[in-house]
Amino acid sequence: MKAHDGNRLSDTCPPAIASSRQPKYQEIGNSLMESILAGDFPPGSYLPSESVLMKRFGVSRVTIRLALDLLRDASLIIGHQGKGYFVCTLQAIQDLGRLQGFGELMAPLGVETRSEVLFAGVVPAPATAAAALNVKRGEDLVKIRRIRIAAEEAMSIDVSYFPLGIGQRLLELDLPHRDIFALIENQLGIDIGFADITMTVGPAEAETSRLLNVKEGDVLIRTERLTYDASGKPIDYEHLFVRPDCHQFKIRVPRW
Repeated sequence: MKAHDGNRLSDTCPPAIASSRQPKYQEIGNSLMESILAGDFPPGSYLPSESVLMKRFGVSRVTIRLALDLLRDASLIIGHQGKGYFVCTLQAIQDLGRLQGFGELMAPLGVETRSEVLFAGVVPAPATAAAALNVKRGEDLVKIRRIRIAAEEAMSIDVSYFPLGIGQRLLELDLPHRDIFALIENQLGIDIGFADITMTVGPAEAETSRLLNVKEGDVLIRTERLTYDASGKPIDYEHLFVRPDCHQFKIRVPRW
């Protein structure tokens, strides 16, 4: 991949904003991160060399390397010996030992997230959702289907079903800009307890591939998640269709 011309850095990378609260390397790291997330350095490209960055920001190599460490820790770049710093695809890092919403996953990266709501309304319960939420098949549930977007990149499609008492209240809230988990807890006053999660892989169907900007038939991670409130009552049954290049999963497993 061709590196960006160092002479264009001033056009693509805004100067770091002076702040008495942040060390210089953090200001530079934040500035570079903003440029990456804005698409100035797209995935597959290389950042300017350390020498170019030193000249641009007027700092030492040590300071630049500390700034680049921040980007590496955020999984935004990879250092390649003799080639520089390769820009990675933005990834949501999901700790399977914690129950988190999409916005919570992306918050450590300082990434703006939003949802495009494809459907939100009352539907007859399909068999799988009825069984999961302990209602009769065909009974009314609220269905919400969204594209989850970070830094203007479509990363997953979420299809969720809720009991009417919860779902109809969610329909009145800010679904495009808030995590549903946060809305349930903070706006509806319901404590979330835990979730059962099953993950498989499968090919992307035509509409899903179009919405996620992948090829039809490309492998997606399919997650089935049933979330319960603190009393153990099921409140949210979901299917998530996830681009594997945009997500990383981790879990700590004890030996015994």
